[in-house]
Amino acid sequence: MSKTLTLIIYHGPYASQRVDIGLSIAEKALKKGYNVNIFLYMEAVHSAKKGQSPKYFPNIGEKLGELAQNGAKIKSCSRCAGARGYVEGEEENGVYPTSQHVDGVHIANLRDLGYWLKNSYKVLAL
Repeated sequence: MSKTLTLIIYHGPYASQRVDIGLSIAEKALKKGYNVNIFLYMEAVHSAKKGQSPKYFPNIGEKLGELAQNGAKIKSCSRCAGARGYVEGEEENGVYPTSQHVDGVHIANLRDLGYWLKNSYKVLAL
């Protein structure tokens, strides 16, 4: 059985290198066979926004999409995303609708983070 790494990211995508460093750790963990969970909290919910086009920074949205395609589970806090205008309707099957996040990133309840924490081998907050 694979070990699970859970990353809690709470900084905005371009305010520092924390998000980029966290996503690099997630990528390396996936390559080593870990299960990877990424929870976007507070300002980090902006990381999953579609249509980012930074000129001098890595594209965090694209990186999140790639990680999801490679097996990472990625959730964005529903309260944080709602406060910032990303939630576009009522929750259904544990997921809130949005057209503004990259594919593979789901807006979900903060309780999901508690479940992830309980079932993780390692947890890293950035």
